[in-house]
Amino acid sequence: MSRRCEITGKFVLYGNNVSHANNKSSRRFLPNLQNISFMSEVLNMAVRLRVTPSAVRSVEANGGIDEFLLKTDPSKLGKKAAALKKIIAKRRAEVQI
Repeated sequence: MSRRCEITGKFVLYGNNVSHANNKSSRRFLPNLQNISFMSEVLNMAVRLRVTPSAVRSVEANGGIDEFLLKTDPSKLGKKAAALKKIIAKRRAEVQI
């Protein structure tokens, strides 16, 4: 499993630990990933995604996972989130007909 947020796309960054003597050693900056279950109103089920806390705040600010995914461009989403967006859009179209 990659260390990448499925919504925002945040990933591992690389840098250096720098000591007081200015010695440099390689290190990794890991994103704060959490396994979160979002409740989808359109699908009537919980959707589990691996996201960062900033992504959780973005989803909540946009009115839930359904609204957030429908507003977001699929090229900015991960594979799982983009597939979920298609399912939500299809189900919402069926309900409105």
